[in-house]
Amino acid sequence: MSKKSWLKFWGLIIAIAIALITVHSLQMSSKLSSPTAVTIKLSGWGGNPVEQKLLKQVLQDFEAEHPTIKVKYEVISDQYMDVLKTRLVGEAAPDIFYLDALEAPFLMSQNVLEPLNSYITPEFDLADFEETLLNSFKYQNQIYGLPKDYSTLVLFYNKKAFAAAGLSNPPKTWDELRSYSKQLTGKLNRYGFGVTPELARQAYKIKAFNGQVVDQNGYATFASEAGLQGLQLVVDQYRKDRSSALKSDVGTNSGNEMFGQSKVAMVIEGNWAIPYLTETFPQLEFATAEVPTINGKKGTMVYTVAYVMNKQAQHKAQAWELISYLTGKQGMQKWTGTGFALPTRKSVAQKLGYDQDPLRSPLVAGVDYATPWQVGKYPAAIVNNFDNQFISALLGQQPLKQAMVRSQNAANQQIKTME
Repeated sequence: MSKKSWLKFWGLIIAIAIALITVHSLQMSSKLSSPTAVTIKLSGWGGNPVEQKLLKQVLQDFEAEHPTIKVKYEVISDQYMDVLKTRLVGEAAPDIFYLDALEAPFLMSQNVLEPLNSYITPEFDLADFEETLLNSFKYQNQIYGLPKDYSTLVLFYNKKAFAAAGLSNPPKTWDELRSYSKQLTGKLNRYGFGVTPELARQAYKIKAFNGQVVDQNGYATFASEAGLQGLQLVVDQYRKDRSSALKSDVGTNSGNEMFGQSKVAMVIEGNWAIPYLTETFPQLEFATAEVPTINGKKGTMVYTVAYVMNKQAQHKAQAWELISYLTGKQGMQKWTGTGFALPTRKSVAQKLGYDQDPLRSPLVAGVDYATPWQVGKYPAAIVNNFDNQFISALLGQQPLKQAMVRSQNAANQQIKTME
């Protein structure tokens, strides 16, 4: 072989070697720098645009801290629970999804949710959660969801209307509220009080006289004499006192709007009303107070939503990473820091100062004695029948007891067919 051929031969060998080393290096570099990311699907319902933007930011922060986990967030805009139940049956449900406390008993009983007890570590600090909220997602000694936020109900009152009527402090008892309501009617406002008649807002009144909405077997029992005592307060104020109004009486779409437009001087609403009123009615001067006592007892409602894990989730460890981040102290502070939602962790509420906030402290105080919005495994039967008949009694179309007995019987017949 000539010297020239020899050099060409070695040149080719060296070139091949360099190429092989380069390919190997690129492969190793790729393996080290970008491991395959796992995608976790999260579903919820559509909400306030500001809240949606905030959640997306929190999810981006999670992905930045967890480069091997990607989150695909999907909003189910219509018929949320129907869509979700269909997907769960078809094994096409998301890995993690929102679950309202009202719907939790049924899904927890169907063996479609992953129990979370084995994932929870001491560092996660489960005791930091408000117990009332956590209990809504417990079933047969298992925790199936971690509450992401909540709201109780409080009394909102118009400060100018109170001053004009010579009232300096909010009512402490329901008798006082009725008295105030009469004094406020026809002054700066058409009515003293705006009433929302749905069971979701009335259940604590049933409980005030030791009544129950459902019994231990999940059947409706709100037509008891004890339950009727609480509901009669609402009927008497509306029909006898003529000092309260429904939203339809004043041409509005909600209790918030009734109050914001100064059609009524007082309403009982949740945390959602604060940003709505401050943004929509910036000139309105209002304050909040705990719901007046009934029958000598403190009472209010509490509504909460949890993150739950699909039992069929393929990447459960990563799904738990996301749940624990969103409901952990850091993630929850980011999510609830603007005041659109209240934190379910006591430490976060204290850190954000909500327990001292003039408008929000009554909401935080109420969680200890609130009635959770949860009415057994078949809530639609209970809620729909109650709402249809109670409004009838409120409008004077039939006596309260007759209306409640009818709705209770109809609800229980429906539940028997579903069991």
